[in-house]
Amino acid sequence: MKNQLAPLTTFQLGGPCRALIECRTPDELKAALSVLIAHDTPYVLIGGGSNLLVSDQGVDAVVVRYFAEEPLMEVEDEVVEVAGSTILDHLVRAAIERGLSGVTTCSGIPGTVGGAIVGNAGAFGKQIGDVLESAELMNERGDVYRVMADELGFAYRRSRLQETGEVVLSARLRLASSDREAMREERASILDLRREKHPDWRTEPCIGSIFRNVEPTSKAGRRQAAGWFLQEAGAKLLRVGGAFVYRKHANIIIKGEDGTADDVFELARLMGQAVRDRFGFELEREVRFLGPFRQAANAPTDRFF
Repeated sequence: MKNQLAPLTTFQLGGPCRALIECRTPDELKAALSVLIAHDTPYVLIGGGSNLLVSDQGVDAVVVRYFAEEPLMEVEDEVVEVAGSTILDHLVRAAIERGLSGVTTCSGIPGTVGGAIVGNAGAFGKQIGDVLESAELMNERGDVYRVMADELGFAYRRSRLQETGEVVLSARLRLASSDREAMREERASILDLRREKHPDWRTEPCIGSIFRNVEPTSKAGRRQAAGWFLQEAGAKLLRVGGAFVYRKHANIIIKGEDGTADDVFELARLMGQAVRDRFGFELEREVRFLGPFRQAANAPTDRFF
């Protein structure tokens, strides 16, 4: 069937949409969104599909995919201007080969630069917001403007963009000159570590963590891994239909051969419930849900514009 969304997500799940528009460059995205906005057409924007669960029934909106197979970036000294459609790991590799540090810890993180900025992605205590100088945005009215990093309200896995729905057209990063060989070794070590703990979505369809890590409380002076709470609550034993929890990481769901988006949705709900019953607090979901799901009242979907 045309416009199926499953092939565009790392979960390999999702039904059809009204129409699918593919954009690579900031100019292409601006043009597409301007037309949709002018005609008051509901749309939703996706990138690499690595943090996304799409309903089996699909999405009753136009889906705009902002994604480029090759890095779209310009480098001047230590400043990198990069399209939001660029795959984050491609940015990392290109920066290392130019002797620029600041994003190496993002090695192996799936998704696009735009998505990474929206969610302030990172690892090992560092995040992309640390090196962002400014971003070119487009809002739901079609206005285009540039904002400085300190205007984006960055926090752990957060930015204001998650609430406003502004789109990252491009970003300006300020990196620092460093030793290429040392960065290559750091990247190799990070990728080895990720392979030990995380599945390869190409052979075991999945997304990243289902829930955000837990912020420090009066009882704990540091952020605590959601996976620890899930493991202690017995989440690794849970399974719904063709969806099950990854054997090496209690915060990751794997889609089996006959798995459906509803299976994943229900399993995520049961995982959260297990932690609530065991520890008395709610985990905060990190993954985006698009379209209708069973018990959808408990699962707000991503907004359409």
